[in-house]
Amino acid sequence: MTTTHDENSAPLVAVRDLRVAFKGTDVVRGVSLSVAPGECVAVVGESGSGKSVTARTLLGLAGPGAAVRASAFTIGGRDALAFGEREWRSLRGRFAGLVLQDALVSLDPLRTVGAEIGEVLATHDVVPRKWRRSRVLELLESAGVPEPEARAGQYPHELSGGLRQRVLIASALAAEPELIIADEPTTALDVTVQAQILRLLAARKAAGTALLLISHDLAVVASIADRILVMREGRVVEQGPALDVLGAPAHPYTRALLAAVPSAASRGTRLTDGTPLTAGTPLTAGTPLTAGTPSTEGAGLPARPAAPGQVVLAGSGLVRSFGPRRVVRDVSFTLRRGETLGIVGESGSGKTTVARLVMALLDPDHGEVALHGVPWSGLPERLRRPRRPTIQLISQNPLDSFDPRHTVARLIAEPLRLPRAERRARVLELLARVGLPPETAGRHPRELSGGQRQRVAIARAIGPRPDVLVCDEPVSALDVSVQAQVLDLLAELRAEYGTAMLFISHDLGVVHHVADRVLVMKDGRVVEEGEVDEVFTAPRHPYTRDLVAAVPRLPVGGVATEPGLPGGRVVAVPGVAADAADGVAERAGSAAEPQVSAGM
Repeated sequence: MTTTHDENSAPLVAVRDLRVAFKGTDVVRGVSLSVAPGECVAVVGESGSGKSVTARTLLGLAGPGAAVRASAFTIGGRDALAFGEREWRSLRGRFAGLVLQDALVSLDPLRTVGAEIGEVLATHDVVPRKWRRSRVLELLESAGVPEPEARAGQYPHELSGGLRQRVLIASALAAEPELIIADEPTTALDVTVQAQILRLLAARKAAGTALLLISHDLAVVASIADRILVMREGRVVEQGPALDVLGAPAHPYTRALLAAVPSAASRGTRLTDGTPLTAGTPLTAGTPLTAGTPSTEGAGLPARPAAPGQVVLAGSGLVRSFGPRRVVRDVSFTLRRGETLGIVGESGSGKTTVARLVMALLDPDHGEVALHGVPWSGLPERLRRPRRPTIQLISQNPLDSFDPRHTVARLIAEPLRLPRAERRARVLELLARVGLPPETAGRHPRELSGGQRQRVAIARAIGPRPDVLVCDEPVSALDVSVQAQVLDLLAELRAEYGTAMLFISHDLGVVHHVADRVLVMKDGRVVEEGEVDEVFTAPRHPYTRDLVAAVPRLPVGGVATEPGLPGGRVVAVPGVAADAADGVAERAGSAAEPQVSAGM
């Protein structure tokens, strides 16, 4: 990370003592910030901290019913407090581009993605009409969209979440704005595409574009930000140069955020407080993120049973095609009781299709899935139904799998095979187990936050006490603190019940924290497998080395290490697992090309 802006240049946007209230309640409380040309300012914090509301307010998009006040608020040297809707609309797109986390909501479902980007070019007269098509394709290619010619003719629902996010980024950059406000722009992206997007944003920053980045991924922030603001409950609790804030945090809350980043060093400890993992300790509702000092006993050790158990799930020679495209090619694996097997790879590598084959939501074209040594795939559903409770799925987006008409209580109770009189008590027990208050039972999915919905999904999945949990990107949409609580819960379930987990994720740091073994997939094939430490610290396959090299790294000792540079180490947060961090770094140092990082 390098600072490229002129520190004496006037800021493109500046606000002092910003306050935003809804129905008389302040959600942003006295925030002051500025962003200059060629500068990246990052805002980090938990869900509900006010960071997204702050970012949207800078574009006049605080929302209906919002009361916005500030001592001073200028955009491009103009007084934004005097703007009406016409002035705000003229700024969006040409002066400032906005990238939101939820691309499916942001993109027009009735237009092709090419038409969506083309409208930006036409509205702001960026290029002559005859060049618009070629410029659309250039923008899609620069944002990492494969086969841009074909993708330009597709609709948003025909694209994966990662592809939709890349289209949204291309649209935001189309008018070459002076300011880019990016709200979690890489959350849905795998590590290699994330690195490509970060390089794209860094290039725009180097060319003089101002960048306001909202992110819960502290390693992403470290790779590009010049300054960081840490928000909590609507206030800025710490701010300063990125290397100072991340390398030597002053506020306990900042230290706690850093300690919650999963890595090799955090294995065997709870991310929420740094203590050794123990079974049977439920999360309490609204568990706060605290900067605990972990015990060194067990630090850095994997949370696994003393001895591997029997094989509970096996895939043999799995093949699956969709039309002429083969998406899974001869994939085999075993999963033992109490073990976690990670599956990593880029979008389109076949990870989720493997999960659907394991859950018997798809049948393989060739090969077989066995559950407890008995055939599971290729059977009529009536024969599988009695065994369904023994294998459960936690998906990336539980909202898609929940019936919106049902209450949380009904959703959790559905897979339970208990008398009606016992179900209510079991539902409340499960809610407490995942850290949700009893009143959650009467609410509907859309009334919950993303983190709360994910906890409901886990409660529903663990209700039947399954032998196998299939976790398909279960924490990718969660901020670092909620992610920490969910990962702690999964680790406790594993320790308490001996639950085996098939854990699919594009986040190598998360996989290194939770998994015993890992499969690396590319183009439907397993290209490398083995013990997670061995694969991630000394990868053999070139593709695995590329994945590891693309992981953003947190600063160590006041020096930022960027993706692709060997020698990245686990950040040693003052008072938080320093010994464990050094231990992992020492192991990495024995490899020919050490690759361990805070993102690993």
